[in-house]
Amino acid sequence: MEKIIYTLTDEAPLLATQSLLPIFQRICNPAGIEFVVKDISLRARILAAFPDFLTPEQRVPDALSELSQLIQRPEANIIKLPNISASLPQLKATIATLQAQGYHLPDYPETPNTETQKQIKARYDQLKGSAVNPVLREGNSDRRAPKAVKAYAKAHPHPMGKWTPTSKTAIATMSEGDFYHNEQSVTLPHPDTVRIVLENEKGEEQILKAPFPLQAGEIIDATLMQHKALQAFYQKQVAKAKAEDLLFSLHLKATMMKVSDPILFGEAVEAFFAPLWEQHRATFQAIGINARNGLSDVLNKISTLPTAPRQEIEKAFEEAWKKAPDIAMVNSEKGITNLHFPNDVIVDASIPAMIRNGGKMYDRNQTLRDTLAVLPDSTYARIYQVVIDFCKAHGAFSPATMGSVANVGLMAQKAEEYGSHDKTFEIKEAGTVKVIGQEGKVYLQHKVAVGDIWRMCQTKDAPIRDWVKLAVERAQLTHTPAIFWLDPERAHDAQLIKKVTAYLKEHNTEHLDLQILSPEEAMQLTLTRTKAGEDTISVTGNVLRDYLTDLFPILELGTSAKVLSIVPLMNGGRLFETGAGGTAPKLVEQYEKEGHFAWDSMGEYLALGASLEHLGHTRHNKQALMLAETLDEAVSKMLENNRSPQPTAGGITTQESHKYFADYWEEAIKRKK
Repeated sequence: MEKIIYTLTDEAPLLATQSLLPIFQRICNPAGIEFVVKDISLRARILAAFPDFLTPEQRVPDALSELSQLIQRPEANIIKLPNISASLPQLKATIATLQAQGYHLPDYPETPNTETQKQIKARYDQLKGSAVNPVLREGNSDRRAPKAVKAYAKAHPHPMGKWTPTSKTAIATMSEGDFYHNEQSVTLPHPDTVRIVLENEKGEEQILKAPFPLQAGEIIDATLMQHKALQAFYQKQVAKAKAEDLLFSLHLKATMMKVSDPILFGEAVEAFFAPLWEQHRATFQAIGINARNGLSDVLNKISTLPTAPRQEIEKAFEEAWKKAPDIAMVNSEKGITNLHFPNDVIVDASIPAMIRNGGKMYDRNQTLRDTLAVLPDSTYARIYQVVIDFCKAHGAFSPATMGSVANVGLMAQKAEEYGSHDKTFEIKEAGTVKVIGQEGKVYLQHKVAVGDIWRMCQTKDAPIRDWVKLAVERAQLTHTPAIFWLDPERAHDAQLIKKVTAYLKEHNTEHLDLQILSPEEAMQLTLTRTKAGEDTISVTGNVLRDYLTDLFPILELGTSAKVLSIVPLMNGGRLFETGAGGTAPKLVEQYEKEGHFAWDSMGEYLALGASLEHLGHTRHNKQALMLAETLDEAVSKMLENNRSPQPTAGGITTQESHKYFADYWEEAIKRKK
């Protein structure tokens, strides 16, 4: 039997798998293709991390560790569905659910006092944020909208909000003191082993990270977010939103950036309610309030106070709301604001939704209004202002005519920011953070103050070379211009530009349109081409990959769930990702409330089709190639007949849509036979 690894993840994708995977198995098994299931859901990862607290019957295999070995094999063929990049509230909620089900897991110790508690916290912390993707992404990304999906979107354009030149919507970002402005970077001339230390003002040295190896040619960078600059920035934006009658809306990535962005989130909560925090900080500390867990946690803990202090704080909250600007809502009906839960704030999904709605977000009265979108770090924030300015000048894009933007993303071997989690620190003592080599060479250093966030990232040479090669191949295959989004004014990108320039010379680039532009210039050119109906390949780093592969599909297709993401693994295998999961929590909420489930499995269909095609070519399996071909026919018929799940109750559900897909696929197979 040929093997395809199929992952079980979380939320809506997991629910959809219950009806979809049996269909895949029934149709593919007669062709000698077996689906091997690996459970990498947050639930399974928690259980795998604590076998010593469980009975033998409760223990589960560490599927993520197993996959980390499998992806190194040339025969690897893995279909990965969207998973939770868990915030702390999500992690604690899942722990509580498992405990209620009879699993004797330890509580998460937010403030560990004993060595045992510190070890438990460290084990749980490994599960937060982007714990899955850096492990599985042993290759760079090729992500694009399939032709059939794009053709359907053009023939059946989704609604777009109206943009006006008078829109007051804007991006607010820092002009100093952030990760962008403090970044340093260097390329290692030879292998070395480095350590990260904090030298305090007395000259005493604290090890932040024990020695770890670096490769020759590896780009390393370090930077910091200055606490005082961040506080001043937030205070200014709260005041601006109030003065200009704009919705205040925070946009971070507190799930993926599991160390830095929860801190940024908490500071925003405190800044928004600054008078309240100044007045009641001691009480908040006494009852264990942590703004990083969101406003919902704050309100829940206040509710536990005795009547008199609780009423006093509740009254103070009422006054604070009156003085604060109006705030963007995640769910107006339930009164859930942009600051209630850190896992609701996912910039790559929230900003595109705002742009699609004509630059507006919903207030508490369910009215769409102009918004001040607050993105503290300016590294990538400015690309969104380019989009806003373009839409104000030219109006909304038309899905019926706009071009397509594919992406080649640098992400192999934990490249760039998503590989920074074990090298990101909240500074507890003023001094200097240094990255020091084995012979005492200081590669990078920053003066730091209490509360600053310092981080270091790595990008190995082999993934960069592979990334350039993949970009050239895609440009050659599609005859489409490719733009490297690299900022010569950013320290890390300046190092990358040197490598890209050198590695492009290793390929035949004659007759290819290849450019290296700053992100703002790249965005302007891409938008111009897209408006004119022309296709473009964006060639970007890891974070921009996430931003762009939500932004453009949401504008082009109405969703980022219908894109095809292929990761050619560097040892020869393939990872097929099924699209974005930003809507997954909302779809589960709808299912629980209305009994209507509307997850669109188009991403799974596309991933399986590409997986079967790869299997057919590499294993010389004609049956697999036939299944891939007929699956494509089924997808086309699904789109032609509009058999995807409908968003409102009474329409087609996910399960019904799966039945249509199965029927169409089997019909196509019968015709082929």
